[in-house]
Amino acid sequence: MAEAAVARETLFALRETIARLEGRPIPALAAMAHETRAAEPEAGSADAVQPLAIGVAALDEAMQGGVPLDALTEIRSLALRDAGAASGFTLALAARLRVFAGRPRGQAVGKTTAVSPVLWIGDTVAGMEAGLPYALGLQDFGLEPAGFLQASPRKLEEALWLAETALASAAFAVVILEVRGNPARFGLTESRRLALRAKAAGRPLFLLRQAGEEEASSALFRLAVEPAPALARPLPDGSLLGGSIGHPAFRLTLEKSRNPAPFSITLEWNAHDRQFAPVLDAQHPAFPGEHAAHSGADLSAPADRPDRAQAMGSVLAFDRSA
Repeated sequence: MAEAAVARETLFALRETIARLEGRPIPALAAMAHETRAAEPEAGSADAVQPLAIGVAALDEAMQGGVPLDALTEIRSLALRDAGAASGFTLALAARLRVFAGRPRGQAVGKTTAVSPVLWIGDTVAGMEAGLPYALGLQDFGLEPAGFLQASPRKLEEALWLAETALASAAFAVVILEVRGNPARFGLTESRRLALRAKAAGRPLFLLRQAGEEEASSALFRLAVEPAPALARPLPDGSLLGGSIGHPAFRLTLEKSRNPAPFSITLEWNAHDRQFAPVLDAQHPAFPGEHAAHSGADLSAPADRPDRAQAMGSVLAFDRSA
């Protein structure tokens, strides 16, 4: 399977090169899609890799069973200020993958052994502006720091090479490639190479695009992540502790899939159980940006002067110059 994927990748690159030299439109993209679909195993065959269920029925149904474990999945933040939400959701998927991927049904969460590590390939500029993964924070979020490896290549070309090599080695449970924005050196051709590497190795690749716009890629699914208000912390009796902050919440929009229209949902992440749970719109007041947390007058009335602007003085009319 791996040799066939590499052979197809080489063939597609040759077709594109010939098309560019002849000055014709590149027909390799359509041919690649047709041949890749023909070469993929059927959903019910023994060679098909079962996806990782997110645990929310509506989202799993929209993603044909969950997150694919042998393909490229793109997760993007709309702005760099939302980088924490996109990174948090990506790490939550990685934590759930390390625990539940390949685990027999009915086995307890704490009984997993010999789990492959997670590789985070960070972007230098995004790390300077949004921060880097923190060991204690990873542990609180559901990931073991001992099973988390981080790399910070200086150039995008080095990051792409490292991602392809890591996928080919099949030594990691998941490879996370962080990219800031929409760089010109990372386009459809590069994403296709990564997707083929993931398919050949049977390993998932999460493309974490920070502050990036929608663009054509070989990702099977693309999710836009925004921060959502957290609910209050639940008590053992089922009530909520007023004034507290509960589990982190994310607003997800499934932008690329086989669905005819985007699908949106709000989820919260329980790091202790490694579980996602849906949050109803009626449970939280509003999403960020809709209105202030404490609604009321913007400014209080002044104490030593009128609160309204006085009438304007005399208006002078000047003749227009010729």
